[in-house]
Amino acid sequence: MSFEEVKLLLTEKFGTDVIIGEETTGLQPALLIEPDKIAEVCLELRNNSSTYFDFLSSLTGVDYGLEANRFGVVYHLASIPHQTQLTLKISRENNRSLDDLPTFPSITSVYRTADWHEREAYDLTGIFFEGHPDLRRILLPDDWEGFPLRKDYKTAEYYKGIKID
Repeated sequence: MSFEEVKLLLTEKFGTDVIIGEETTGLQPALLIEPDKIAEVCLELRNNSSTYFDFLSSLTGVDYGLEANRFGVVYHLASIPHQTQLTLKISRENNRSLDDLPTFPSITSVYRTADWHEREAYDLTGIFFEGHPDLRRILLPDDWEGFPLRKDYKTAEYYKGIKID
């Protein structure tokens, strides 16, 4: 199924508001999805026999920078039987406060592998995935302060008395 056919399928199923944009430059085109609809879109793309995107190959948290005050998630889906790939992106503005993390729906109910991908995005960029069954740090110690892949992150000089280079 082509990129245009996937767009048509999603707009017929969810309406024209589900796709808020697209990126067609670069190596792989991407659909920009309404953030609150991402789990439903992924479920449809997985269960529909025309698309059957049965594999979440990657999920990445993105900090779009201090000026943008925007965070996002990029999903790389693959259909093993159809030998196709699709990129989906969601994003929203956030004030960058550590007391008000950017929040998106979890897709762990659709793709089991999203469990660890979402934990990694949470751990490194501070993106909160609503509905995740066990959202906690996966790479850094539980008491680590901040999120190292944020553009405004300041590395601590010491952690538990050990100098950090």
